Amino acid sequence: MNTQTVQHTIEDLKQQLLNHPLYKNVTSIDDLHVFLEYHIFAVWDFMSLLKGLQIHLTSVSIPWKPVGNPEIRYLINEIVVAEETDIAFDGSRQSHFEMYIDAMNECGATTNHIFEFLENVEKTKNIFVSIKASNLPDEVKDFLTYTFTIVEEGKPHKIASAFTFGREDLIPNMFTEILRNFQDNFPSVNLSKLIYYFERHIELDADEHGPMAMKMIDELCENDDKKWHEVEEVAVKALEMRIKLWDAINACLEAKFVN
Repeated sequence: MNTQTVQHTIEDLKQQLLNHPLYKNVTSIDDLHVFLEYHIFAVWDFMSLLKGLQIHLTSVSIPWKPVGNPEIRYLINEIVVAEETDIAFDGSRQSHFEMYIDAMNECGATTNHIFEFLENVEKTKNIFVSIKASNLPDEVKDFLTYTFTIVEEGKPHKIASAFTFGREDLIPNMFTEILRNFQDNFPSVNLSKLIYYFERHIELDADEHGPMAMKMIDELCENDDKKWHEVEEVAVKALEMRIKLWDAINACLEAKFVN
């Protein structure tokens, strides 16, 4: 098995996401706010997948010593630099999460939900307790729970699968669809920072991070069939969880529910 085999297995799920009705149903500024207020949770938990990889595949302890494969260390550290300290819309340095928060503020979406959740995480010191206790929709809870279950399990190849096939390999085409519809539906709304965020992700993930992440999967699994099957299982589940998240947002829009 290899990355091409996994990609073939998940192709139908990817097509479901790329052709999801959600994108065309974001037709008003209130719809946009609902989308952003849900999607920010996926923007946020992505960094825990990346940090999980950094913890397991590079040295983050003192005293320092070289850990693992230098090629994988380079891949992870290169992605961390861009995701945690990228060049923002105004030329400053920001994480992609902070860029997204700024974009939400610019277009009037509330950030109360995500920050109330993060405050509770800080208070409980237990992500699973905070997820369960939150008022988030079940689909958002399930999405977050799956991410942190994979991270907590601590198997680098499984974390890498959720990171690669559930995020990096998926994002360029998915965000292109989102961006296309936003630009068509909101020509007079100032979405400069949001458009910059999506364009930056499309550029980085398609040209750099996606290929790097695929190489990381190859390096982690090599000829281990068990690891490859686990990678495939996680890839399928990660996409299924994203579809459920998109379904939940879409149901809110179709019901004209606004947070």
